[in-house]
Amino acid sequence: MARVLIVGAGLTGSLCAALLRKEAAGPLHLVVWDKAGDSGGRMTTTSSPQNPQSTVDLGAQYITRTPHYAKKHRSFYDELLALGILKPLTSPIEGMVVKDGDWNFVAPQGISSVIKHYLKESGADICFRQCVTQINLRNDKWEVSKETGSPEQFDIVVLTMPVPQILQLQGDIVNSSSAIGPSLVIHTTVAFGVAHLEHSTEDVQELIFQQLENVLPGLPQPVATKCQKWRHSQVTNAAAEYPGQMTLHLQPFLVCGGDGFTQSNFDGCIASALCVLEALKNHI
Repeated sequence: MARVLIVGAGLTGSLCAALLRKEAAGPLHLVVWDKAGDSGGRMTTTSSPQNPQSTVDLGAQYITRTPHYAKKHRSFYDELLALGILKPLTSPIEGMVVKDGDWNFVAPQGISSVIKHYLKESGADICFRQCVTQINLRNDKWEVSKETGSPEQFDIVVLTMPVPQILQLQGDIVNSSSAIGPSLVIHTTVAFGVAHLEHSTEDVQELIFQQLENVLPGLPQPVATKCQKWRHSQVTNAAAEYPGQMTLHLQPFLVCGGDGFTQSNFDGCIASALCVLEALKNHI
């Protein structure tokens, strides 16, 4: 039985796992690792430490379906809507740019419920707090090392974390209720994030709170706060030479996927997952 490791429990990784389980001709041992403490990646849902029922989405909060992908990825949207994982967004959002033919959707149980659905469909063994450090060839298999624990060997490895994290890897691939108050999310611009990337979380949070006071004066003090720094947030220049995926090694197989090879949105991750699946078909 082939052992397949998918590194990254975000949208591309979880969808790759579900598609591989569905399309594989033979039995697979699927494993998903993520360095975080939960699945979601940049589609993460977090809970208040005071009340787990008070949740908020970090990163993506809604999904926009364009007319082009309404046809191309119809089956994915239809499934998520039929299961109630997604529903149409009906409330207005300040500053939202609405284009003709676009539809916006939200996830009632949190945006990470999309990822959790695909992971459940995959039947994969999911391990969190697994930070991959090295990938080496050992007897025609990939030996994958992590910060803690012993290295493990796999027949196929799929890397779906942000490209800058892939480039940091060492080894043989180098250069290859009413009582519950509302939750409030404040997003900065990309320019602000770049300008303050290396500043301390405390200093950046203070700057954000100062601006928030101008926008919403007299806002009550929060019960809990979390300042999330997205070092890898949006892809500005995808790897144009490798649309959807990049195959690093054929025997054993090693492939990279994710929005770094398409575009930073829901459909970009679907497109990448489909490209990874196509590349893997002759190896599973």
